[in-house]
Amino acid sequence: MTIPDGIGRLADAMTGWRRDLHAHPELGFEEHRTAAFVADRLREAGVDEVVTGLAGTGVVGVIHGRRRRAAKGEGTGDAAAVGLRADMDALPIEEATGLPWASRTPGRMHACGHDGHTAMLLGAARHLAATRDFAGTVYAIFQPAEEGVGGGRAMVEAGLFRRFPMRQVFGLHNWPALPEGEFAWREGPIMAAVATLEATVTGTGAHGAMPHMGNDPVVIAAQIVTALQSVVSRSVDPAEAGVLTIGRISGGDTWNVIPESVSLLGTARWFRPEVGALIGRKFTAITEGVAAAFGARAEARMTVICPATVNAPGPTALAREAAESVAGAARVRALPLPTVVGEDFSYMLEALPGSYILLGAGRGPDDPQVHHPRYDFNDAILPLGAAWWAALAERALAPAADGAVA
Repeated sequence: MTIPDGIGRLADAMTGWRRDLHAHPELGFEEHRTAAFVADRLREAGVDEVVTGLAGTGVVGVIHGRRRRAAKGEGTGDAAAVGLRADMDALPIEEATGLPWASRTPGRMHACGHDGHTAMLLGAARHLAATRDFAGTVYAIFQPAEEGVGGGRAMVEAGLFRRFPMRQVFGLHNWPALPEGEFAWREGPIMAAVATLEATVTGTGAHGAMPHMGNDPVVIAAQIVTALQSVVSRSVDPAEAGVLTIGRISGGDTWNVIPESVSLLGTARWFRPEVGALIGRKFTAITEGVAAAFGARAEARMTVICPATVNAPGPTALAREAAESVAGAARVRALPLPTVVGEDFSYMLEALPGSYILLGAGRGPDDPQVHHPRYDFNDAILPLGAAWWAALAERALAPAADGAVA
């Protein structure tokens, strides 16, 4: 493992930052304290410019290198600039860790490690601002609202890449399912597109002892859920991947009354847009068709949260090489299959070539996974993540062959 001395000396500071952020979680687009904390740390690091308020609570730190001329690379943005992105928001979960730095806000928790992502990128920004051993500009991007509320899309729509033109953009996520300190990369899709599925089935209420006097939406909803299982198994090409899950059925108020309506709530996942479109069409047709066959009516809607996260070849090779430079080739592995969780960094990758990789955070087989009330970010990987960010920026913005200093 090769971690620059400057980053190694920041380990305690990054741990302190991470635990401070963990104790003060904020939901998407509400990260006012978090954004102020990030902006203060960037100013203390001596970055060239700190821009706040992008997409509400987003922050961008601008760091100019001292070297001359950037290496060639793919993309349509500034050939001498790259973006490094971390997310900042927490989840509406009640924390159950009992740790000294546990959430001080009831019903709010950093259960996905965004506190760690932010601390790692702050550490990398401080190192890059101190060394500036690259040719061009690094944009440290701190994104709000990744957890299903559109922060990635909002930043793109707010002009992130117009205001800060860059060639490539990179992201990283801690992954407790991987051993501590290992990296996993994948060219092409690495995470799935995500959508919510919502439906309301309306029948006719009645006394529970006289079902013939009504039209039971509970029974109809049950038939709809069963019929929906045919969408992926019988409509999606078996060589493709797709998920359709109904996670909640709700309706009625008591045990002996047939309700007027029942609602369904679920999720869909896919990698190719054509599969997503098919799932959406089938969800609507089956839900509304089954209800109509029972003499009832239904309204169905699929709402896309984010597209699939798709890594470009060139940036992915760069991300892998940077990982190998800090962790060693033996601890950097190709991910054989994409995961079916989602990540709205995908909106940035739709706008610009880039790559998203995973950093192992697993302490052992019983380590809670992300989105669990007992999850806590593994602080031991903070220096490694920061070192990866720094190595990536320096490789992406390699100086001229003669090493000339501007």
